[in-house]
Amino acid sequence: MEERQEHPQSLDLTRRDLLKTAAAGLAVSALAGKRVFAATAPRTRWRIQSVWDAGTVGYTLFEQFCRRVGQLTEGRLELQPFPAGAVVGTFDMFEAVRTGVLDAMHVFTLYWAGKMPVTGFLSSYALGLDRPDQWEVWYYGLGGLELARRAYAEQDLFWVGPVQHDYNLIHSKVPIRSFEEFRGKKIRFPGGMIGDVFTAAGVSTVLLPGGEVYPALERGVIDAADFVGPAVNYNLGFHQVTRYIIMGPPSTPCIHQPVDIIDVTVNARRWNALPKELQELFIAAVREHSWDHYAGIQRANIEAWEKFRQAGVEVIRLSEEDVRKFRRIAIDVWFDWAAKDSYSREAFRSQLAYMRELGYVTDEDLRGRSL
Repeated sequence: MEERQEHPQSLDLTRRDLLKTAAAGLAVSALAGKRVFAATAPRTRWRIQSVWDAGTVGYTLFEQFCRRVGQLTEGRLELQPFPAGAVVGTFDMFEAVRTGVLDAMHVFTLYWAGKMPVTGFLSSYALGLDRPDQWEVWYYGLGGLELARRAYAEQDLFWVGPVQHDYNLIHSKVPIRSFEEFRGKKIRFPGGMIGDVFTAAGVSTVLLPGGEVYPALERGVIDAADFVGPAVNYNLGFHQVTRYIIMGPPSTPCIHQPVDIIDVTVNARRWNALPKELQELFIAAVREHSWDHYAGIQRANIEAWEKFRQAGVEVIRLSEEDVRKFRRIAIDVWFDWAAKDSYSREAFRSQLAYMRELGYVTDEDLRGRSL
């Protein structure tokens, strides 16, 4: 009987085919295992309230984020979204998340400056860092993220990350054409350093959640109101109760809060109960949401500006000299707030060093001041 001889190349092909078959089987098994795991793994459902009112572009983007978390986690983490005021008042959200009434919140970081002074430095402030990329550098390159998480941990909260939003506009019932014309006006501003800067400029400042701004303007309780950018403010109907938008010059379009940052914050006990892989997916989802939110808001802004023009709203731009007058006040306020606690001092010290590198402040600006 003739002995059969295998060609070496045939043996190699046979081995490769076997390896391919085995690899394919392993891949199918892994996928099947993943499906079984996803089907049998415990489900977690969080109640999360946003700062955005229902019907605004901001809330639509927030709902998309909640759905995205479900997709990324294959349903293992589900976010039940609520608009502003649906469960608790906007300014009650901090305590609601801390105590577990809500599991998480999606809100402007600056709102908690009265409870945590450092939050005044976790979003832009008058005439400080004024571009989204600068805040990304500070958070992800200069230690800002770690600092924010340490500060929030003391409040039994986990600060997931920043969500880039927009610059803010001042909508006014009366024309304000200079630094001096702010004096004596009653204007809604967020708290913290921003309110203090305008108080020092002679403004009577009022703190209101977004949903209360329209009726306050309509009734004449306030002369003007800062709130977010064109798209959301048009959704809220500000063009119906004001005739003017007050902005800085083209070099400084927003004097008071040029990079308004939202964050996603979670109750610490809920966060710690989440498996590590879901924590990592959630952190990634918030980072992705920040980019999507910013792009979505900017796109909507382009359409909103034309709507404001059609409504007959006049845009008033302050001068470079007005900016210099506000800056002289603002720098003193920065240092006052930095002295409030160790976290504020740490945050401002790093931001000030960054601003000096950028040329935003000079030695002359800082003469006689120290941390």
